[in-house]
Amino acid sequence: MPEQGGEIAPNRRQVLRGGTSLLVAAALPADRASAKSASPRSAAVGPMSSVNVTDLGAVGDGHTDDTQAFETAYALVAAHVRDGVGRLVVEIPAGDFLITRPHALLNGVASPRPANGLRFVGAGKNMTTLVFRPGTGPGSYLCRNEDIWSNLSFERMQFRSATPGASFFSSYSTGQVQDYRFSECQWLGEWEFGLALDGTNCNSEMLWEACTVAGSYRKAFLYSGLTGGKQTSPNDQDQFLNYWFNDMKVEYEWGNFLEFPYGGSITCSGGSYIITGKRPESTAEYGTTSTFFRFPVSFHHDSVQRFHAQDLRFEVRNPDVRVIDCVWSSGTVHFADCDDTANAFKDFSAEVRPHRYTVGPRGPMIRYDSCQLVGRHQYRTTYRQESLPAVVRYDMCLLRSQPQTEFAVTDDKGPPRFVHFTDCIDTNPTGDTSPPTTPTTPAVSPIQIPPTA
Repeated sequence: MPEQGGEIAPNRRQVLRGGTSLLVAAALPADRASAKSASPRSAAVGPMSSVNVTDLGAVGDGHTDDTQAFETAYALVAAHVRDGVGRLVVEIPAGDFLITRPHALLNGVASPRPANGLRFVGAGKNMTTLVFRPGTGPGSYLCRNEDIWSNLSFERMQFRSATPGASFFSSYSTGQVQDYRFSECQWLGEWEFGLALDGTNCNSEMLWEACTVAGSYRKAFLYSGLTGGKQTSPNDQDQFLNYWFNDMKVEYEWGNFLEFPYGGSITCSGGSYIITGKRPESTAEYGTTSTFFRFPVSFHHDSVQRFHAQDLRFEVRNPDVRVIDCVWSSGTVHFADCDDTANAFKDFSAEVRPHRYTVGPRGPMIRYDSCQLVGRHQYRTTYRQESLPAVVRYDMCLLRSQPQTEFAVTDDKGPPRFVHFTDCIDTNPTGDTSPPTTPTTPAVSPIQIPPTA
């Protein structure tokens, strides 16, 4: 409605665009900012707490290149860090946003100075999609953070690799990087890495909740073991600690979910874990296997070899699927209330070995509580079996495919002495898992309640 004097009152989008123009002018170099200079009316707009990429020119139709809008959004965020704290939230509405240059979503390199607090918010993980299509795949990351940001949050969006072998996030830290949170996010397409961790310290305290990991991974969704930072010892990355995955849907085609040559202290709680296919070709490092939890390096600093899985449902759909492959020389591995027997009816299932360990005199200490387990478990030893203490325990588990005496296997003959079973139920040689009958037990007649007088 016209105001006094016949001037049309600006709507919310016009006000937003005006405020954004001021921020862009402040954030960008003079030659780029001049094209986005603000009108006199927008000069009255106060500081903003968020910036919407569509106000910076993003279209979100899946065809238009929206890279510049995302680069501008990050420039605004970086320019408005005050007192070491981020002040802008990046809003990404529903749509398919095409990004063609690496680091367009987050380019955390000096400057700015180290900062705390950066948040990206979408409309929903099946509503807001960032389509990453760089010119080349390997070595191209949608995000990078090199000792700049802590307290990062990505919420309600999905990321799709449209260039096979591209990667989502490169995170390098010598002490600054920590506290990442991913909530209701999803990954699709063929990636090399989801998140790749590098550096010497921190890269810690990372949480995923109610996320979907789909697509495929040439290396791993989360990989702690890059050494591009040229640290004195790769074991410096043992300082990377504390990763939590809650209520996840991990259902991807091939590759590894977690691969930790270094670092440790991992908790997975609740969710479904399924590898739906096979690697398209054998590789020198992985062969044809795909593994949810792969820990391929033996010696680490103390207190960084801890893995805990609770309330997880796995599907072992083919013999190349591994639930865990661990060569830690100490530490703890614990599965509680987990089930991998969904495909126990298939012909191959009795002989699969989806859980594999290397054990020595200091462990790792391995425990399964109230789990239902398919196939056999494989144990490799670095010492003579008779010299090893009891480092493996199964407590109140259902061994779905094998009798207890044949469930845990090593290269030696006979059951391993370092494995103990407590109150477990197994299958007998005929495959009958029904409880034994006890004909000597007298039948108990039901209690008759007399009719009410």
